[in-house]
Amino acid sequence: MFGSTGWRRVAYDPRLAQWAKRARQISIGVAQDPQMRANWLVCESTWFVGVDALPNAANGNLPGAEFPARLRSLCPGPYHKAQVSITYPGYPKPREGESDAAFQFRKNRDAAHVDGVLGIGSPKRRFVREPHAYILGMPLNDFDAGASPMVVWEGSHQIMQDAFQDAFEGLTDAQIRETDITDLYKEVRKHVFNTCNRVEVHANVGEAYVLHPMCLHGVAPWASKATAQPEGRMIAYFRPAVRSALDWLNIG
Repeated sequence: MFGSTGWRRVAYDPRLAQWAKRARQISIGVAQDPQMRANWLVCESTWFVGVDALPNAANGNLPGAEFPARLRSLCPGPYHKAQVSITYPGYPKPREGESDAAFQFRKNRDAAHVDGVLGIGSPKRRFVREPHAYILGMPLNDFDAGASPMVVWEGSHQIMQDAFQDAFEGLTDAQIRETDITDLYKEVRKHVFNTCNRVEVHANVGEAYVLHPMCLHGVAPWASKATAQPEGRMIAYFRPAVRSALDWLNIG
């Protein structure tokens, strides 16, 4: 499904457009909820992180909108409650507690990361703790291509997967999750920056994109002349967990 680039675009589906319209209505209310804002509004109010913020069912349905069968077939569930990631003009600003080096990485390298590889402790060390099957992004409203788009390093999934397979060879799922890969992760990420094309991905309501779970990706800064609707740039994401890190290692 992912080919040599590590991601694919999903063409317009009127059923997805209907789902996205309903998700937008719900998400506007979610993003205005005081408790949600306290939990998820960061980077000096330029990013609403919105983890598990959309109250969809496990089959993806929302009240008044069915999740399209075409996407269910391409990216099977069950689905967690979708993340609703909203950025606003001026993103990024420093996140609370973020070092200057981390902020510069957010600003200049799009906070590039592989999902599921988490920073634990202080100083942070990296571990595979939340391996995913894929990353499915669905725009919920209209916005310019420069409004903090998803960024993908094409082909990075193959480089990351080769490195992880070598590092974890012969290990069990539990052992993989307890293996510190900080140095390897930084080294391979640097190699990706030097060898892979950085591509900004834009999609419209009713379209979507799917990333290989080991694809290095991030979010670009909001371009100076970019515009969006008053509620900001809104994208819903599904990242279903895989049962075992061994399954994750071998995703095609």
